[in-house]
Amino acid sequence: MKGTVKVDDALCKGCALCIPVCPKGLLRIATERFNARGVHPAELDDPAELCTGCEMCAVACPEAAITVYRAVKA
Repeated sequence: MKGTVKVDDALCKGCALCIPVCPKGLLRIATERFNARGVHPAELDDPAELCTGCEMCAVACPEAAITVYRAVKA
């Protein structure tokens, strides 16, 4: 995996602005759970580990609820 995304459920308002900007289409709304605001938060759906850590989702998030991590090359 080159990158990964962590969504802070407490900050996410479920606006879904992060979803269309992901070039790999790896983000989705978690319809099976709610956060403290009572909305379905966004989450990373990347079983094939395709995330590149491009940060487009974090830039699009108006609540700064997304943190992107990239693997360090050894």
